Amino acid sequence: MMTIGCHLSSSGGFLKMGQTALEIGANTFQFFTRNPRGGSAKAIDPEDVKAFLDFAAEHGIVRPLAHAPYTLNACSKDEKIREFARNTMLDDLKRMEYIPGNCYNFHPGSHVGQGIETGIEQIADMLNAILWPEQRTTVLLETMAGKGSEVGSRFEELRAIIDRVELGDKMGVCLDTCHVDDAGYDVVNHLDDVLEEFDRVIGIDRLKAVHLNDSKNPLGAHKDRHEVIGGGYIGIEAMERIINHPQLRCLPFYLETPNELPGYASEIRQLRALYRA
Repeated sequence: MMTIGCHLSSSGGFLKMGQTALEIGANTFQFFTRNPRGGSAKAIDPEDVKAFLDFAAEHGIVRPLAHAPYTLNACSKDEKIREFARNTMLDDLKRMEYIPGNCYNFHPGSHVGQGIETGIEQIADMLNAILWPEQRTTVLLETMAGKGSEVGSRFEELRAIIDRVELGDKMGVCLDTCHVDDAGYDVVNHLDDVLEEFDRVIGIDRLKAVHLNDSKNPLGAHKDRHEVIGGGYIGIEAMERIINHPQLRCLPFYLETPNELPGYASEIRQLRALYRA
């Protein structure tokens, strides 16, 4: 069965997200751990978590994906900003233990003129400071579009971070279709080649999730502007190949397209119809 969902508001708690996912035909979802612009997180309600876990088991909702706030930058020039990222992510990972066995995704960060190597070292240093052997959450580095001084637009950069993380078994990757296409990886015409390169550089076993987004910009634009499925430069035919590819089809897909809930429900129906069981 295809595992597909979209980004949902976490303001109503886990049970509400599960109920909303079911209403729109999803069997997974992504959520922000706190306000996407940063700040404190609402306290976890153990009763809400228990109700969600029971609901998810009953209705086949699996593999919710947490997303870190966009404001976190583990490789900022400013030590205070790096410290904020470190403390926030550690708090998030502790909270993720309430729903163990899932994933936590984050944007690696922007080196803001320090250089890629410095950025990679600082990101790895943060991960080494916050991961612990007993944690049950896999931390995902997201593939980036390469705008500005972003780290992570090349597979080699993600591999370099993973190689420096002491608890490497806690690490994985989330592939964003818009981002990789904007970064210059041609998922429209050369999907097999892109995945072969991913496997050679990072290892396909590290790929744990897919952000399924079309792009408002052409291949290699380095812009990062998501479009609705089939409405951008990637297109619906390429999306059909992506969701049915042997190395991708069993992964969870998360929509981050510019939609409200009815639009997400429509895209989920459309993609399920294209998915070959």
